[in-house]
Amino acid sequence: MNSIPDAEALYLELLRGVKSLMRPDTRPVGITSGGAWLVERLQKDLGLPGAPGTISSAMHRDDFARRGLAASAQTHLPFDVNGADVLLLDDVLYTGRTLRAVLNELFDFGRPACVRLAVLVDRGGRELPVAADFAAAKLELPAEQSLALAHDDKGVFSFKVEKA
Repeated sequence: MNSIPDAEALYLELLRGVKSLMRPDTRPVGITSGGAWLVERLQKDLGLPGAPGTISSAMHRDDFARRGLAASAQTHLPFDVNGADVLLLDDVLYTGRTLRAVLNELFDFGRPACVRLAVLVDRGGRELPVAADFAAAKLELPAEQSLALAHDDKGVFSFKVEKA
């Protein structure tokens, strides 16, 4: 990868894409942690009432024994999942394993009518048959690198490239 993408510019593209996916009854839910930051800001920028939902993949991950449970990674769904139109939001889509775990967690709460996915970056490298309904950008990274969303105390987004 030659340069780190501009996370703020991609956020504006994500905002545009999310607007096109939203229906009157859509419930946005951020995947912890990057997606939770995104849904919090989207909730404000879209003028949506109430608290946004957040969902953790921790309890359903296939590597739970290695990663454990983070205290901050808690699921909070302030709506009835049964029959809901859920729009999952995440920062980076890679293998699809986090999304698989999140779907298992979501279905522990009920049976939604529809589940869609919007992400800032789709970096390819899928290990499971998962695709985003909207991706602000697509880029490839070497397998030994990861792309992580960060935000400062003012809520400004940036990306960090780290060794995987």
